Amino acid sequence: MVEITIASEATPELHAAMERLVPQLSKSNPPPSMEALDALCRSEASTMFIATDETGILGTLTLAMFRIPTGIRAWIEDVIVDDAARGKGVGRLLNEAAIAHAFDEGAITVDLTSRPSREAANRLYQRIGFVQRETNVYRYSKPDQLES
Repeated sequence: MVEITIASEATPELHAAMERLVPQLSKSNPPPSMEALDALCRSEASTMFIATDETGILGTLTLAMFRIPTGIRAWIEDVIVDDAARGKGVGRLLNEAAIAHAFDEGAITVDLTSRPSREAANRLYQRIGFVQRETNVYRYSKPDQLES
């Protein structure tokens, strides 16, 4: 059975899982160091959800929340489900836990972005109830940094 919990601190098990999982999401961004992972887990603006079963950590999702003049904004970021666990409902459970948490904290919408090439992820988001918005997404990168 898959259990969803919130990471309150970095542990060696979580760090090892991020070393395995992050490369499955991004080839251009390294996994976080233990210190960066601990800062993420302790951040007031971010909540890291962890999916586990008897075999260990299957996936993660980070929910970023912050207050703006028009309310509380919630963004789902870096949804990662281990290749070996895909198709087993892990992504759905992570997203549903994050959405419920965001609403409990006062958000009225939850946003996310997903590359078109991530076809299975995009189908999942639509099945859960996310609706594609008519918007432009812009990114400004530090000139000496590679785009992710």
